[in-house]
Amino acid sequence: MQASITSRLATAVTITAILFANLTIGVAAATTTSTSTTITATKYSAWMASSIMSRSQGIMTGKGGSSELLQAGFTQRAFSALAAQYPNDTFTPDVQDYIRASAASVVPFTLNATYNALSYPMDRLSSGNALLALYSPLDNETASFRAAADALRRSIDLNRRNPEGGLWYYVYPQWSYLDGMFSLAPFYTLYSSTPSVSSTGIDSNDTEALDDMYYQVDLLWNRTRNATSGLLAHGYDASGTAVWADPETGASPHVWGRSLGWYAMALVDTIEMLPQSASQYREPLLRKFQGLAGAIVNAVDPRTGGWWQLLDEPGREANYIESSGSAMFAYALLKGSRLGYLEAGSTSSSSSSSSSLKRAKVVATRAYGYINKAFLVREANNTLGYNGTVSVCSLNSTASYEYYVNQPISYNSVLGSAAYILASLEVERLAAAATSC
Repeated sequence: MQASITSRLATAVTITAILFANLTIGVAAATTTSTSTTITATKYSAWMASSIMSRSQGIMTGKGGSSELLQAGFTQRAFSALAAQYPNDTFTPDVQDYIRASAASVVPFTLNATYNALSYPMDRLSSGNALLALYSPLDNETASFRAAADALRRSIDLNRRNPEGGLWYYVYPQWSYLDGMFSLAPFYTLYSSTPSVSSTGIDSNDTEALDDMYYQVDLLWNRTRNATSGLLAHGYDASGTAVWADPETGASPHVWGRSLGWYAMALVDTIEMLPQSASQYREPLLRKFQGLAGAIVNAVDPRTGGWWQLLDEPGREANYIESSGSAMFAYALLKGSRLGYLEAGSTSSSSSSSSSLKRAKVVATRAYGYINKAFLVREANNTLGYNGTVSVCSLNSTASYEYYVNQPISYNSVLGSAAYILASLEVERLAAAATSC
């Protein structure tokens, strides 16, 4: 017992040291206005959220390209987590209003299930959770939220599939990406456990949907996982005809950080949503998460504490530490640790990965510290900027090393800053626990 207490205290001291070492940017910014002081001095999550709001990001306009639905949905997911963690903050009503505005902006674009399935990538489903949460049968003004959620759910059934049942990620024939699981798995799961009041003919309490949810996660795992590293490639081509497809598995050749980050977040978020009684889904998802978490810990850059743009090519010339994937991994590892998913005995995890799992919390917290130092930018107007996020990387390319490392970097991309909010929330939980020890 004494050893356990000592271990927890040592971890708390490590985490607290990292947090205070990186608090200077918040303190410096807090000197600008009294309003910002309450946000920035201790809560990077709220500071970044207020910055995203000031830039009007995460609002669907129809002019933002194929990733715009994902930008809106990811913003909603991050802001929903922020509002849930700080329900009584004076800032929270503004956050909740923004979630509603973002979801409302998506509705006109997602009411046609057939169009959704044939014209948008699977990322369209990322808004589904917020749409369901905002709907109330007692409030007619929220009916459009449920209608859009129902259309998104129907679009899964209409989505094109490869011969083995794998969902196409987008319009590219028989190509499936890790990326889509962040949007698919949590929405599929939530919708399947939400009482249905729709007229679409879909039974919300549908185990077939959960079977399919797990099947999609498992199919990608089996097709893209490297047995040596434990890491998963960006995606696969079931036909094996793509220029980049592995002749046996159809897998793409490289481990792209952000695509693996989407998959890791999908696992931890979906496990959290499933009840203990759903052990037929929880247990295999938990085994996958533990295996992947250990591999992610092993792939961290020992010098910086962050993760590479291409995890399978560490240190290679032109490769670099990328900010969105690093934040996603930090979030997934910290949340998994907090929820007990990385503890010995939570599943039958192999002994070879146990040491990596034990290090997950410290590794993820160190990564967060590096992100704060390397990628946060305090703007002149006291908003937070976020740098180092690669723009969209697609398998509709050569999928070569040169392709991935030469994609442009996007400043203030919400694909990075929203991930940073999620990582910040987990670190803020740790800080609160450490200071109360």
